[in-house]
Order: sequence, then C-alpha cells, then structure tokens
Amino acid sequence: MKPNLHIVIASTRPGRIGPTVAKWFHDFARQHGHFAAHLVDLADFKLPVYDEPRHPATQQYEHAHTRAWAASVAQADAFVFVTPEYNCFPPPSLVNALNYVYREWNHKACGFVSYGGVSGGLRAVQAAKQLVTTLKLMPMIEGVAVPMVEQLLDEQGAFVSNRLIDHSAKQMLGELAKWTGALASLHPRRN
Repeated sequence: MKPNLHIVIASTRPGRIGPTVAKWFHDFARQHGHFAAHLVDLADFKLPVYDEPRHPATQQYEHAHTRAWAASVAQADAFVFVTPEYNCFPPPSLVNALNYVYREWNHKACGFVSYGGVSGGLRAVQAAKQLVTTLKLMPMIEGVAVPMVEQLLDEQGAFVSNRLIDHSAKQMLGELAKWTGALASLHPRRN
C-alpha cells in the first residue's frame, strides 16, 4: 500500500491561486508514483481561529470542525503544503490549521510548494518550517518555489510548470518518500 500524501492548499482567500498550483502538484505526485496523493483544501474545513478549550495535545476535541480536521491529518503519512507568502510569512489559515492539532502531525515528513512574487514564497516557507518542527514534523530541505506565479498561468488560469519547477518537485518527492518510509514506524498506522 502506498503512503498517503496530503497536498494541503493553505490559502483560503477568495480569488486564490493555490488550487491551480496544488492541482498541478497533485498530478505530478501521482505520476511520480511513490504516494497515494490526495488534495486537501483548508477552505473546506472552515476552521475558525483556534477555539478548542483544551490544548491540542490532549486530543479532547469539542468541535466538529476540529474532529474533521484531526481525522484528515491523522490519515496522512506525509504532507506537502502549497502556500503563498503574505507579508514574508505563511498565510494565517495555514498557521491556524497547523496549531489546531498536535499528535496527528507527529513523526511525519512534510514538504512545501510555495508561490508568490519575486521570492516565490521562500520566506513564508522558512517561517513555517520553524512551526512544523515544533509539531514533530520533519520538513524537507528540498522544496518547490514558484516566483512570479501569475506569469505561469495559462489563458484558462491553469498553472503551467517548467523544467526547473518539475526538477524541484521530483527532488522533493524523492526525499519525501525516503523520510516517509524512515518515519513510518514512529507513528501509529491508520485504520
């Protein structure tokens, strides 16, 4: 059975580019062949600013939205966060979603596909890596950065990759596969 890779669309704002970049990466990951790739859109969970009365490490969730998010995170063996950069930082929706649960993240690998202007979202990824390590996620050094993302959209608004971006995606998925295998014994198997 292939490990489950959740490709998380981090932006929830109207008019976002994230879904088209995530769709490209989802297709790329499926062709790569090591993972069972699944798109996960944070917007579908409608997570308010963290509203659980207990610390997430207790896993005593009172709200349906938290239980749904926790179940989604628990089903994954690895993650790729598709994220823009807002003011040199990841979007609040991603920071909030990461903080919503704790044990469900532990001992899993993650990577980032970032996009934006000239920096391609790299500053947001560096900030997010500090957070994910406190959740016991292992972030990959390899990543995919997409600078000037709007110039890589076709007339229908679909993301069109290039050789450099494809190479970065292949490298990251290769490392993610290695780490996912190495970490598998540290987290409970999903049902």
